[in-house]
Amino acid sequence: MAEELMAKPTRARKTLGTLLGRRETDRLASRLFLLLSTVPLILFVVILAALVQRSWPIIQNHSLWDLLTGQVWKPAQGLFGFYPFIIGTIWVTVVAMVLAVPPCLLVAIYLVEYAHTPLRTVMKPLLDILASIPSVVYGVWGLVAIVPWVQSSLSPFLNRWLGFIPLFHTENPTGFSIIAGSIVLAVMVAPFIIAVTYEVMQTVPEGLRHASLAMGATRWQTVRYAVLPQTLPGILAGIVLGASRALGETMAVLMVVGNVAKVPASIFDPAYPLPALIANNYGEMLSIPLYDAALLGAALVLLLMVLIFNVASTLVLRQILRRSA
Repeated sequence: MAEELMAKPTRARKTLGTLLGRRETDRLASRLFLLLSTVPLILFVVILAALVQRSWPIIQNHSLWDLLTGQVWKPAQGLFGFYPFIIGTIWVTVVAMVLAVPPCLLVAIYLVEYAHTPLRTVMKPLLDILASIPSVVYGVWGLVAIVPWVQSSLSPFLNRWLGFIPLFHTENPTGFSIIAGSIVLAVMVAPFIIAVTYEVMQTVPEGLRHASLAMGATRWQTVRYAVLPQTLPGILAGIVLGASRALGETMAVLMVVGNVAKVPASIFDPAYPLPALIANNYGEMLSIPLYDAALLGAALVLLLMVLIFNVASTLVLRQILRRSA
Protein backbone atom coordinates (compact mmCIF):
# COMPACT_ATOMS: atom_id res chain seq x y z
CA MET A 1 0.00 0.00 0.00
CA ALA A 2 2.81 2.39 0.90
CA GLU A 3 4.59 1.56 -2.34
CA GLU A 4 1.46 2.46 -4.35
CA LEU A 5 1.21 5.84 -2.61
CA MET A 6 4.89 6.50 -3.35
CA ALA A 7 4.38 5.57 -7.05
CA LYS A 8 1.49 8.02 -7.63
CA PRO A 9 3.60 11.23 -7.37
CA THR A 10 6.20 9.67 -9.64
CA ARG A 11 3.57 8.92 -12.32
CA ALA A 12 2.19 12.45 -11.99
CA ARG A 13 5.67 13.94 -12.48
CA LYS A 14 6.19 11.77 -15.59
CA THR A 15 2.82 12.80 -17.02
CA LEU A 16 3.57 16.47 -16.35
CA GLY A 17 7.01 16.09 -17.95
CA THR A 18 5.44 14.47 -21.00
CA LEU A 19 2.92 17.30 -21.37
CA LEU A 20 5.62 19.94 -21.03
CA GLY A 21 7.73 18.13 -23.59
CA ARG A 22 4.83 18.01 -26.03
CA ARG A 23 4.15 21.71 -25.57
CA GLU A 24 7.78 22.55 -26.18
CA THR A 25 7.77 20.39 -29.30
CA ASP A 26 4.62 22.16 -30.51
CA ARG A 27 6.26 25.55 -29.95
CA LEU A 28 9.37 24.53 -31.87
CA ALA A 29 7.28 23.09 -34.71
CA SER A 30 5.16 26.25 -34.84
CA ARG A 31 8.25 28.47 -35.03
CA LEU A 32 9.80 26.25 -37.69
CA PHE A 33 6.65 26.36 -39.83
CA LEU A 34 6.45 30.14 -39.39
CA LEU A 35 10.05 30.46 -40.55
CA LEU A 36 9.43 28.24 -43.56
CA SER A 37 6.27 30.22 -44.40
CA THR A 38 8.21 33.48 -44.46
CA VAL A 39 10.92 32.12 -46.80
CA PRO A 40 8.93 32.89 -50.02
CA LEU A 41 8.22 36.43 -48.78
CA ILE A 42 11.87 36.97 -47.84
CA LEU A 43 12.98 35.60 -51.21
CA PHE A 44 10.62 37.93 -53.05
CA VAL A 45 11.85 40.94 -51.07
CA VAL A 46 15.48 40.00 -51.77
CA ILE A 47 14.80 39.63 -55.52
CA LEU A 48 12.88 42.91 -55.61
CA ALA A 49 15.62 44.75 -53.71
CA ALA A 50 18.33 43.34 -55.99
CA LEU A 51 16.45 44.40 -59.13
CA VAL A 52 15.81 47.89 -57.76
CA GLN A 53 19.46 48.27 -56.79
CA ARG A 54 20.76 47.10 -60.18
CA SER A 55 18.26 49.15 -62.18
CA TRP A 56 18.64 52.31 -60.08
CA PRO A 57 21.11 54.00 -62.50
CA ILE A 58 18.53 53.97 -65.33
CA ILE A 59 15.84 55.28 -62.98
CA GLN A 60 18.14 58.12 -61.87
CA ASN A 61 19.00 59.15 -65.44
CA HIS A 62 15.51 58.79 -66.91
CA SER A 63 12.18 59.53 -65.30
CA LEU A 64 10.00 56.52 -64.58
CA TRP A 65 7.24 57.98 -66.75
CA ASP A 66 9.58 58.33 -69.73
CA LEU A 67 10.76 54.74 -69.30
CA LEU A 68 7.25 53.30 -69.10
CA THR A 69 5.75 55.40 -71.91
CA GLY A 70 8.75 55.75 -74.23
CA GLN A 71 8.26 53.96 -77.55
CA VAL A 72 11.83 54.09 -78.86
CA TRP A 73 14.42 51.47 -77.90
CA LYS A 74 17.87 52.56 -79.08
CA PRO A 75 20.38 51.83 -76.31
CA ALA A 76 23.32 53.19 -78.32
CA GLN A 77 21.58 56.59 -78.34
CA GLY A 78 20.50 56.40 -74.71
CA LEU A 79 16.83 55.83 -75.55
CA PHE A 80 15.17 53.16 -73.41
CA GLY A 81 11.43 53.03 -73.96
CA PHE A 82 9.69 50.06 -72.31
CA TYR A 83 6.22 50.76 -73.70
CA PRO A 84 6.41 48.49 -76.81
CA PHE A 85 7.66 45.60 -74.67
CA ILE A 86 4.99 46.06 -72.00
CA ILE A 87 2.24 46.20 -74.63
CA GLY A 88 3.73 43.21 -76.44
CA THR A 89 3.68 41.20 -73.22
CA ILE A 90 0.06 42.12 -72.55
CA TRP A 91 -1.03 41.38 -76.13
CA VAL A 92 0.53 37.91 -76.23
CA THR A 93 -0.80 36.97 -72.79
CA VAL A 94 -4.35 38.21 -73.35
CA VAL A 95 -4.71 36.58 -76.76
CA ALA A 96 -3.26 33.33 -75.38
CA MET A 97 -5.79 33.26 -72.54
CA VAL A 98 -8.67 34.06 -74.90
CA LEU A 99 -7.62 31.07 -77.00
CA ALA A 100 -6.93 28.75 -74.07
CA VAL A 101 -9.65 29.30 -71.47
CA PRO A 102 -12.87 28.26 -73.32
CA PRO A 103 -11.58 24.91 -74.67
CA CYS A 104 -9.82 24.16 -71.37
CA LEU A 105 -13.04 24.63 -69.41
CA LEU A 106 -14.98 22.46 -71.86
CA VAL A 107 -12.34 19.70 -71.71
CA ALA A 108 -12.36 19.74 -67.89
CA ILE A 109 -16.17 19.64 -67.79
CA TYR A 110 -16.22 16.72 -70.22
CA LEU A 111 -13.61 14.72 -68.30
CA VAL A 112 -15.41 15.20 -64.97
CA GLU A 113 -19.05 15.02 -65.98
CA TYR A 114 -19.29 13.01 -69.20
CA ALA A 115 -16.17 10.92 -69.84
CA HIS A 116 -15.98 7.27 -68.81
CA THR A 117 -13.37 6.11 -66.33
CA PRO A 118 -11.04 4.48 -68.95
CA LEU A 119 -10.84 7.74 -70.89
CA ARG A 120 -10.06 9.71 -67.72
CA THR A 121 -7.35 7.18 -66.88
CA VAL A 122 -5.69 7.82 -70.24
CA MET A 123 -6.19 11.58 -70.45
CA LYS A 124 -4.94 12.56 -66.98
CA PRO A 125 -1.36 11.23 -67.43
CA LEU A 126 -1.32 12.67 -70.95
CA LEU A 127 -2.10 16.13 -69.58
CA ASP A 128 0.70 15.73 -67.03
CA ILE A 129 3.11 14.85 -69.84
CA LEU A 130 2.07 17.95 -71.81
CA ALA A 131 2.69 20.10 -68.74
CA SER A 132 6.21 18.71 -68.32
CA ILE A 133 7.41 19.27 -71.90
CA PRO A 134 10.22 21.89 -71.95
CA SER A 135 9.23 25.28 -73.33
CA VAL A 136 11.96 25.17 -75.98
CA VAL A 137 10.27 22.10 -77.48
CA TYR A 138 7.03 24.06 -77.77
CA GLY A 139 9.04 26.86 -79.36
CA VAL A 140 10.51 24.55 -81.99
CA TRP A 141 7.05 23.16 -82.71
CA GLY A 142 5.72 26.68 -83.12
CA LEU A 143 8.63 27.55 -85.39
CA VAL A 144 8.19 24.60 -87.76
CA ALA A 145 4.40 24.26 -87.65
CA ILE A 146 2.52 27.30 -86.34
CA VAL A 147 4.52 30.09 -88.01
CA PRO A 148 4.25 28.62 -91.55
CA TRP A 149 0.54 27.92 -91.02
CA VAL A 150 -0.10 31.49 -89.86
CA GLN A 151 1.88 32.84 -92.81
CA SER A 152 0.29 30.70 -95.53
CA SER A 153 -3.25 30.10 -94.29
CA LEU A 154 -4.53 31.94 -91.23
CA SER A 155 -3.18 35.41 -91.96
CA PRO A 156 -4.34 35.58 -95.64
CA PHE A 157 -7.76 34.15 -94.76
CA LEU A 158 -8.55 36.54 -91.91
CA ASN A 159 -6.97 39.50 -93.68
CA ARG A 160 -9.18 38.83 -96.69
CA TRP A 161 -12.48 38.39 -94.88
CA LEU A 162 -11.97 40.42 -91.70
CA GLY A 163 -9.27 42.84 -92.82
CA PHE A 164 -11.61 45.80 -92.37
CA ILE A 165 -11.25 45.22 -88.62
CA PRO A 166 -7.91 46.65 -87.44
CA LEU A 167 -7.41 43.69 -85.12
CA PHE A 168 -7.16 41.31 -88.07
CA HIS A 169 -5.56 43.59 -90.66
CA THR A 170 -1.90 43.01 -91.39
CA GLU A 171 0.88 43.87 -93.78
CA ASN A 172 3.32 41.50 -92.12
CA PRO A 173 4.57 39.05 -94.79
CA THR A 174 5.93 36.58 -92.25
CA GLY A 175 4.17 34.32 -89.79
CA PHE A 176 6.17 35.60 -86.82
CA SER A 177 3.45 37.41 -84.95
CA ILE A 178 1.42 37.80 -81.79
CA ILE A 179 -1.05 35.13 -82.85
CA ALA A 180 1.74 32.59 -83.41
CA GLY A 181 3.16 33.24 -79.96
CA SER A 182 -0.31 33.19 -78.42
CA ILE A 183 -1.17 29.83 -79.97
CA VAL A 184 2.02 28.30 -78.59
CA LEU A 185 1.37 29.86 -75.19
CA ALA A 186 -2.25 28.66 -75.18
CA VAL A 187 -1.10 25.08 -75.76
CA MET A 188 1.52 25.44 -73.01
CA VAL A 189 -0.84 26.73 -70.32
CA ALA A 190 -3.76 24.46 -71.24
CA PRO A 191 -2.60 21.47 -69.13
CA PHE A 192 -2.34 23.67 -66.02
CA ILE A 193 -5.80 25.18 -66.43
CA ILE A 194 -7.39 21.80 -67.22
CA ALA A 195 -5.67 20.07 -64.29
CA VAL A 196 -6.74 22.70 -61.74
CA THR A 197 -10.30 22.88 -63.08
CA TYR A 198 -10.54 19.09 -63.12
CA GLU A 199 -9.41 18.74 -59.50
CA VAL A 200 -11.71 21.53 -58.33
CA MET A 201 -14.76 20.07 -60.04
CA GLN A 202 -13.97 16.67 -58.56
CA THR A 203 -14.50 18.13 -55.07
CA VAL A 204 -18.21 18.79 -55.69
CA PRO A 205 -20.21 16.17 -53.73
CA GLU A 206 -21.94 13.57 -55.86
CA GLY A 207 -25.07 14.09 -53.78
CA LEU A 208 -25.41 17.60 -55.22
CA ARG A 209 -25.36 16.22 -58.76
CA HIS A 210 -27.82 13.45 -57.88
CA ALA A 211 -30.19 15.91 -56.25
CA SER A 212 -30.16 18.11 -59.33
CA LEU A 213 -30.76 15.18 -61.66
CA ALA A 214 -33.54 13.88 -59.40
CA MET A 215 -35.31 17.23 -59.77
CA GLY A 216 -35.46 16.68 -63.52
CA ALA A 217 -32.47 18.77 -64.60
CA THR A 218 -30.40 17.64 -67.56
CA ARG A 219 -26.71 16.85 -67.22
CA TRP A 220 -25.74 20.23 -68.69
CA GLN A 221 -28.19 22.09 -66.44
CA THR A 222 -26.66 20.30 -63.47
CA VAL A 223 -23.19 21.39 -64.54
CA ARG A 224 -24.28 24.96 -65.22
CA TYR A 225 -26.43 25.63 -62.15
CA ALA A 226 -25.08 23.23 -59.52
CA VAL A 227 -21.43 22.43 -60.25
CA LEU A 228 -19.95 25.58 -61.82
CA PRO A 229 -21.24 28.04 -59.16
CA GLN A 230 -19.64 25.87 -56.46
CA THR A 231 -16.29 25.72 -58.25
CA LEU A 232 -16.03 29.20 -59.80
CA PRO A 233 -13.34 30.51 -57.39
CA GLY A 234 -11.18 27.45 -57.99
CA ILE A 235 -11.60 27.71 -61.76
CA LEU A 236 -10.60 31.37 -61.67
CA ALA A 237 -7.55 30.41 -59.60
CA GLY A 238 -6.55 27.94 -62.33
CA ILE A 239 -6.95 30.62 -64.99
CA VAL A 240 -4.80 33.00 -62.93
CA LEU A 241 -2.14 30.30 -62.64
CA GLY A 242 -2.13 29.85 -66.40
CA ALA A 243 -1.99 33.60 -67.04
CA SER A 244 0.93 33.99 -64.62
CA ARG A 245 2.78 31.24 -66.49
CA ALA A 246 2.04 32.97 -69.80
CA LEU A 247 3.25 36.38 -68.55
CA GLY A 248 6.71 35.08 -67.75
CA GLU A 249 7.23 32.58 -70.56
CA THR A 250 10.41 33.27 -72.52
CA MET A 251 11.87 30.70 -74.91
CA ALA A 252 8.74 29.51 -76.71
CA VAL A 253 7.47 33.04 -77.30
CA LEU A 254 10.89 34.39 -78.20
CA MET A 255 11.17 31.91 -81.08
CA VAL A 256 7.88 32.73 -82.81
CA VAL A 257 6.69 36.24 -81.88
CA GLY A 258 8.96 38.21 -84.21
CA ASN A 259 10.89 40.33 -81.67
CA VAL A 260 10.27 43.74 -83.25
CA ALA A 261 10.34 46.66 -80.83
CA LYS A 262 7.20 48.48 -81.91
CA VAL A 263 3.67 48.81 -80.58
CA PRO A 264 1.49 46.21 -82.35
CA ALA A 265 -1.90 47.11 -83.79
CA SER A 266 -3.02 43.67 -84.95
CA ILE A 267 -2.71 40.09 -83.78
CA PHE A 268 -0.68 39.44 -86.95
CA ASP A 269 1.91 42.10 -86.13
CA PRO A 270 5.21 41.06 -84.55
CA ALA A 271 5.83 41.96 -80.93
CA TYR A 272 8.65 41.95 -78.42
CA PRO A 273 7.60 40.82 -74.91
CA LEU A 274 9.68 41.74 -71.89
CA PRO A 275 10.96 38.20 -71.19
CA ALA A 276 12.21 37.92 -74.78
CA LEU A 277 13.93 41.32 -74.53
CA ILE A 278 15.85 40.23 -71.42
CA ALA A 279 16.77 36.78 -72.78
CA ASN A 280 17.86 38.12 -76.16
CA ASN A 281 20.07 40.95 -74.97
CA TYR A 282 21.38 40.29 -71.49
CA GLY A 283 25.09 39.55 -71.68
CA GLU A 284 25.53 41.27 -75.06
CA MET A 285 26.64 44.85 -75.72
CA LEU A 286 26.62 45.61 -71.99
CA SER A 287 29.50 48.03 -72.60
CA ILE A 288 26.82 50.53 -73.68
CA PRO A 289 26.15 52.92 -70.77
CA LEU A 290 23.03 52.06 -68.75
CA TYR A 291 22.23 49.04 -70.97
CA ASP A 292 22.66 46.59 -68.10
CA ALA A 293 20.52 48.76 -65.82
CA ALA A 294 17.85 49.07 -68.52
CA LEU A 295 17.54 45.32 -68.96
CA LEU A 296 17.32 44.79 -65.22
CA GLY A 297 14.76 47.60 -65.16
CA ALA A 298 12.76 45.58 -67.70
CA ALA A 299 12.99 42.58 -65.35
CA LEU A 300 11.74 44.78 -62.51
CA VAL A 301 8.79 45.96 -64.62
CA LEU A 302 7.93 42.36 -65.48
CA LEU A 303 8.08 41.32 -61.83
CA LEU A 304 5.79 44.20 -60.84
CA MET A 305 3.36 43.34 -63.66
CA VAL A 306 3.08 39.76 -62.41
CA LEU A 307 2.72 40.98 -58.81
CA ILE A 308 -0.03 43.46 -59.66
CA PHE A 309 -1.88 40.86 -61.73
CA ASN A 310 -1.79 38.27 -58.95
CA VAL A 311 -2.80 40.74 -56.23
CA ALA A 312 -5.71 42.01 -58.35
CA SER A 313 -6.77 38.42 -59.08
CA THR A 314 -6.67 37.55 -55.38
CA LEU A 315 -8.86 40.54 -54.52
CA VAL A 316 -11.37 39.54 -57.19
CA LEU A 317 -11.45 35.95 -55.89
CA ARG A 318 -12.07 37.18 -52.34
CA GLN A 319 -14.91 39.37 -53.55
CA ILE A 320 -16.48 36.42 -55.35
CA LEU A 321 -16.16 34.25 -52.25
CA ARG A 322 -17.83 36.91 -50.11
CA ARG A 323 -20.76 37.18 -52.50
CA SER A 324 -21.21 33.43 -52.68
CA ALA A 325 -20.97 33.02 -48.87
